[in-house]
Amino acid sequence: MAALWITNVTVTDEEEYGKYAKLAGPAIAKHGGEFIARGGAYKQMEGRERPRNVVIRFESIAAAEACYNSPEYQEALAFAKDSSERDLVIVELLD
Repeated sequence: MAALWITNVTVTDEEEYGKYAKLAGPAIAKHGGEFIARGGAYKQMEGRERPRNVVIRFESIAAAEACYNSPEYQEALAFAKDSSERDLVIVELLD
């Protein structure tokens, strides 16, 4: 069953986070991820506001997890850890 990778981000260092973005996109594409939303307009209705919101569709939770744990994505993630505050969840879509 398909799954969504949903990330809510506050960037604290644009230059370093740019290094993450440059590597993350190709890593995600390599693992079959398709960007559905990437930044853009949003309306915060509840919870903690994070000004950057990204939604990526994968063929399954397993595929999204494999991407997250891949060496390519982990290399990218190293740049995001000290340049942003992030929440990330992978959610299975309804049948």
